[in-house]
Amino acid sequence: MAYQDTQLTQQQTQAISTSKVLRNTYGLLAMTLLFSAVTAGAAMAMGIERMNILVFLIGAYGLMFLVHKTANSAMGLLSTFAFTGFMGFTLGPILSAYLALPNGAALIMNALAMTGLTFIGLSAVALVTKKDFSFLGNFLLAGAIVLILAMVAGLVFQIPTLMLMVSAGFVLFASAAILYQTSEIVHRAGETNYILATITLYVSIYNLFVSLLSLLGIMSSD
Repeated sequence: MAYQDTQLTQQQTQAISTSKVLRNTYGLLAMTLLFSAVTAGAAMAMGIERMNILVFLIGAYGLMFLVHKTANSAMGLLSTFAFTGFMGFTLGPILSAYLALPNGAALIMNALAMTGLTFIGLSAVALVTKKDFSFLGNFLLAGAIVLILAMVAGLVFQIPTLMLMVSAGFVLFASAAILYQTSEIVHRAGETNYILATITLYVSIYNLFVSLLSLLGIMSSD
């Protein structure tokens, strides 16, 4: 009886901990997405041109490294907003370019709606079914390597078909990452850092939105 009581208490404690991490993660995620929208709007208002790819990579990965280094301290939140603010700022010129198209506003709204529905749907699958998606870990690692190499090749050789495949690949990759990260929070007691969970989901949403926007632009011949 004592063993059963102890086991029940541990399960309840884990459930409370998981609920807290989910609540903090989605709360912070909502704030970072809103902050990114503000910085994207600021970049558009200032007429900022599209950032050099090298500067973007240094800024993005440098700030992401900073987030991981400070995730367990009070600086973690500041680093998180610095990273997401930077990502939003780099998104501004892209949105400005699409708005210059005849149906650019519609493309952006469609990509935004598809991103939101995809995120909600995938999160619901992981939370409601409570299925363990940890098997996606190896797929994500291999997929990241393949996509990065394909992206570099597409930028160097300017092959439209390859860039289309890269965008489609990022949609699948981001979707798998959302399932994996949400599942990790639900099933892994050790996944208690909501800052790192937030960053993973944020990057997935960012990649999903940009990739869907690219695909919609290509399919509309714009």
